[in-house]
Formats: sequence, C-alpha cells, structure tokens
Amino acid sequence: MPTSRNADIRASLDHIEAILDEHAQGLQRAELRDALTRQYGETLADRTLRRRLEQLKDEGRLVRIGKGRATRYHPTDRGYGPRPLTGGGSGDDTRTDEPVEQDEESAHSAIIPLSPEGLELQRLIRLPRQQREPCTYDREFLGDYVPGQTWYLPEDVRHELIAAGQTPNPERPAGTYARDILDQLLIDLSWASSRLEGNTYSRLDTQNLLELGTPAEGKSRQEAQMILNHRAAIRMLVDTAEDIDFDRRSVLSLHAALADNLVASPGEEGALRRRPVDISDTVYRPSGVPQIIRECFDLVLAKARDIPDPFEQAFFTMVHIPYLQPFIDVNKRTSRIAANIPFIKRNLCPLSFVDVPHEAYIEATIGIYERKDVALLRDVFVWAYRRSCDQYRVVREALGEPDTVRLRYREQLADLVRETVRSRAPIKRSHLRAWAHDHDVETAGQEAFVERAMDILLNLTQGVAGRYGLSDEDVDAWRDSVTNGEGPFSAE
Repeated sequence: MPTSRNADIRASLDHIEAILDEHAQGLQRAELRDALTRQYGETLADRTLRRRLEQLKDEGRLVRIGKGRATRYHPTDRGYGPRPLTGGGSGDDTRTDEPVEQDEESAHSAIIPLSPEGLELQRLIRLPRQQREPCTYDREFLGDYVPGQTWYLPEDVRHELIAAGQTPNPERPAGTYARDILDQLLIDLSWASSRLEGNTYSRLDTQNLLELGTPAEGKSRQEAQMILNHRAAIRMLVDTAEDIDFDRRSVLSLHAALADNLVASPGEEGALRRRPVDISDTVYRPSGVPQIIRECFDLVLAKARDIPDPFEQAFFTMVHIPYLQPFIDVNKRTSRIAANIPFIKRNLCPLSFVDVPHEAYIEATIGIYERKDVALLRDVFVWAYRRSCDQYRVVREALGEPDTVRLRYREQLADLVRETVRSRAPIKRSHLRAWAHDHDVETAGQEAFVERAMDILLNLTQGVAGRYGLSDEDVDAWRDSVTNGEGPFSAE
C-alpha cells in the first residue's frame, strides 16, 4: 500500500510538471487543478495540491512567483520567454493580492537572453530557500564602488545603449524629448512599473484612469492610487528636469509622490526608514539601523551624482536603492523612476519597463539582495532599455517633426494655459490674441500661436494638465465654470 501511494504521488507530481511545461506563462493554483482534472482525470483537494506544489518547488522542478491569490507557478527554464506580467513578488513593495488578468501583453513574444553569468545566478537564486544562506546589508558592496573606475555596465554595452537612446536634437532644454512623448510615457511607465508590483490594471485600464479619471471596475483603490502616484512622480521628473538630480530633495520627493496614501503613516512618505523591514521570498534582511540607512543613502546619492555615464548612473540606482531599502516601502518603484533622471535630463530615450516579465525583474533583484551580483539585473536592464528605444522610436516617428510654434513659444503657451484655467476664463480667440500681443509673441506668428493655444485648451484633459502645472481639480473647476457661463468652446 505505501509503495502504491508513493507511486501515485510521483505520478501526480509528473502530471503537474507536464502541465506547467505546456504553459510557459505560468498558472495559478486553480488553473492547475482544473488542468489536472481535465487532462488526467485527477481531482486533488486544495491542501493536497499545495503540498504537491511545495514538493515540486523543493525539488527545483517549478518556480513560484508572487504571493497570496496572485501566486503563479512556472516551469523551470533557462531564460524568460513570452510570459505575462504576474502579481506578487519580492520585497516590501508588493501589496496586491488580486489575481492577474490575461491581457494584450500576454501575447508579446519578448525574450530576455541571459548571459552565462546571469544563467548561473538564476540557478543559485532558484535553489530551495533552505539551501540559500541568510544575509544582511553589506556596506562594502557600496563602499567598494568608485565612480568612473568601477563599472557595472561594460564599455561596449554603454556605447551600444547611448547609440540606441539618442533622440532628435538632444541639445534642446532638459526634458524636451520626454515632453514630446509625455502622454505615451505617462501611460507606459505608470502601467509597466505598477505591473512589476503586482498591479492588475491593464494598459487600457491605465489609460482610462489617467486620461479620463475613470477607475477600472472590480479593481482595488490601492491599485488606482499606485498608478496615479506614478503619474505624479513622472510629471515631477519631467517638469523639474532642469533641476532634478541624485540629491536628497529630489529622491525623497519622488518617493513621497509614489508613496502617497500607500504607506501606513503620512510621516513615512518621503522619509527615510527608522524601523526594520522584512522582504518576502528572499533570505536577505536589510539593515534596521537608522544611522546606517542615513549614511548609506547619502553615499548612494553622492556616488550616483559622480558617475559620468547616464546608463551606469541609472543602473547603479536600480542596484543600490533596493539593496539598501532606505524607505519603509516603495523602494523598487522609487529606483525605477529615479533611474530615468539621467535619461530625462539628457534628452535620451526614457526607460519604461514595458514588456519586462515580472519574474525576470524580481529574480534579478533577489540576485542583488542575496549574492550582490548584478549579472541578472544587467541582462534585464539592457534588454528593457533596448525595448524602450524601439518603442519610442516608433512613437516619435508617428508624431512627426516637432511643431515649431509650440517649440518656440513653449513657455508662453504654458503660461497662457495656466492663466486661462486658473482664472476660469472661456476660450476666445480675441482674448488669446490680446494675450499674445501683451506677451511678446511676434506679430507674424500671433495667429499660429492663437491656433496652437486654442488646440491645447480645447483638448485639455486631466491626463495632460500636469505638464502645465495644473491639478485635475483645476481643470474640472474651469470646465464647470465656463460650461455654465459663456461656454468653453466659444471661439470668436
């Protein structure tokens, strides 16, 4: 009887593994149970299935990604194939427990090729937890890094990325390229970065939330808040491109925007951590000493500022902010947005993280936590940046050449939009002409200026109001006021 029982268990394990091998994107437990019944006529109680899955994980025959109801089980492999982004993950940044929807991203066939070093690191961090040695923060990992002498990204890779990331007219004022593609960037980066935290909003859900202010049905308020916070942080980054840097004020402000209404106490928004934290799915435990956190945070920023290459700056940030965990939560999100500082400032293509598989990013981060090894994260970073460049090249080409009027009178147009909205004024060509005349717009260009101003005001939505320093409430109040008065589309 015991022999028969053991044979049944082994057969069940083989069935589960065979099903996973047919689903590179991974399956949730309920999906596995249905597949077992459908394909093998095997019906398992939930508790029994859990035991089988845990045994397969311990034997290295599957990979578990996520937590709670968002957990998915994946076949073991040698890279990251066409899998959808899934919920859950590691680190204090993971909060969502809702199951992940299948959407258009599931069909993407992006593959992240791994270097030999990345493959070996992947093998090590996929070992059962009891075979991985517990560890804590090592100050020497940061201390040994010398800007301009230590390089996480090889020289040939940096040269390749700078060539890929070049944009038209990079000598324009800082942040100009990001403003050209801002509508797309807000959706892409807000959606993709949130997905890496287990957020279940689809791209279309995200677009509707950001452009129309419409939350997705059946989704949690936290998920909507996370996406709106990303929008605020990205706008801050673009709007302050001339001044933002790797300094305390900038990075703490980014964290405050990203953490708004998502941490236990408002006092923890934009503030360094003063208590210990645990990170799920890893044997790494960050330092809980406030003095070490403060000193190392300042050193991370100082070294980032001194790095002469924008790609090394970005990658260094993605390595050392999550490793230190300076905040009570929202560390990885902060590192991803902060990584875009050098790209926005230098008018390089931004890094949107679109199509990056969740498990690839999480395992790469665990490689930093547990091994202080950048190989896997480097593979992900390089692939993700190339992917972003390909995407935004198409976006930029679709936009055509920059509008010369909007380029020349960018500041005047922004001032006019702000004044019109805040004064609750209707849209009238006569008012716009008078404003242009009073604000040094050349006579020959005034009609073109007025037409551009009309176009911006008539199409002003919550999704783009932030680039003009306006809040969603400003736009709503203006529209309500002029609709009930002279009408917002009066054009005499």
